[in-house]
Amino acid sequence: MSSWERELDAMAHNTGFSGVVAVHQGDDSRFENAYGLAHRGYAIPNTMDTRFGIASGTKGLTALTVVKLIEQGSLDLTTSARSVLGTDLPLIDDAVTVEHLLAHHSGIGDYVDEESDLEITDYVLPIPVHRLVDTEDYLAVLDGFPAKFSPGARFAYCNSGYVVLALIAQRVGGRPFHQLVRELVCAPAGMRDTEFLRSDELPGRVAVGYLPFEDVSRTNIFHLPVRGSGDGGVFSTVADFRSFWPAFVAGDIVSPEWVAEMVRPRSDVPEESKRYGLGFWLHESKDVVILEGCDAGVSFQSAHDPSSMLTFTVISNTSDGVWPLAEYLNEQLWP
Repeated sequence: MSSWERELDAMAHNTGFSGVVAVHQGDDSRFENAYGLAHRGYAIPNTMDTRFGIASGTKGLTALTVVKLIEQGSLDLTTSARSVLGTDLPLIDDAVTVEHLLAHHSGIGDYVDEESDLEITDYVLPIPVHRLVDTEDYLAVLDGFPAKFSPGARFAYCNSGYVVLALIAQRVGGRPFHQLVRELVCAPAGMRDTEFLRSDELPGRVAVGYLPFEDVSRTNIFHLPVRGSGDGGVFSTVADFRSFWPAFVAGDIVSPEWVAEMVRPRSDVPEESKRYGLGFWLHESKDVVILEGCDAGVSFQSAHDPSSMLTFTVISNTSDGVWPLAEYLNEQLWP
């Protein structure tokens, strides 16, 4: 075990990390370990094949679903949201396009505003979470938020924008959004364990998400939609992301030309020390491509360097468990 591997393992133990860590280079595994409990009540440990929520990591899969529909001729980057939404969500500017939504340049109001002072333990959804099952159900939480700025004016990370993309994909694709993601992205990427699961009927081998309350093991079941949509809510494994990245960069999901377009920087985001393409975060100066997410009882980061085929994935069933380990890996693997 190298010095950085020993330090990473020690950091996981010292921080009380609950989740999984994997570092791979091509077909070679450089580090794999699981820590903590998938279910605290029954003392079920996390393992390397535990399925975890990945929160906004879902946005990359949503973007790929939309781009695949563009490849198939059902959409275009210039397609207006209004042309698909009809009279739904009237506060969305008629000039907002699919490209604006993918790049977080739409300016539409956000039902979960990343710029607000929300606590991760707050109950933010305005309707009971059990009512959010299918993507069309999200119309009830998306409506009523005025635009922040004109389409294309600047970058502003927007969860609502990615639910709108899921609505658009579902309507033009002719089948449920969850099915589209499975067929168009997960199947060609070999992501067999990646699925939009219902939080109230989780199968075996799935980690329960826990919130940061002192001396209380409180789960996230009342904080998140019972089933996610375009902005978050997929459950996955480190093995599936080991499959995903090579499939993505090889053009097995969308064409190499579209891969290049999706990882072309569209915005500098200095407050995150990153750039942004279409559905993917990008390293501030290197060609490393990143998916990440954080929500109540969930944290996730997976990063891939196409030139070296080096990948790391860290997933936790706590709200902030990933970040110390992911920051360390970023420093060690691509300083």
